[in-house]
Amino acid sequence: MRLPAFLVDGRTISVPIAWSWRLSEATSEQRLNFEIIGGGIGILWPKIDEDISVEGMLYGSPAPRPRNN
Repeated sequence: MRLPAFLVDGRTISVPIAWSWRLSEATSEQRLNFEIIGGGIGILWPKIDEDISVEGMLYGSPAPRPRNN
């Protein structure tokens, strides 16, 4: 499964949903509850406390899991 983003210049980019461990573990319903933030620079899933920037998607920066110390 992939997470798509539709850019204003007509391009579509996507990254594997596995890049976000929170989205990977979320339900389909939770994934559908999102907001565009920062005037379009990112996406927020408030129920699972996840946000992804378009810049991060372009650079290919997966979200790291927190370490258990």
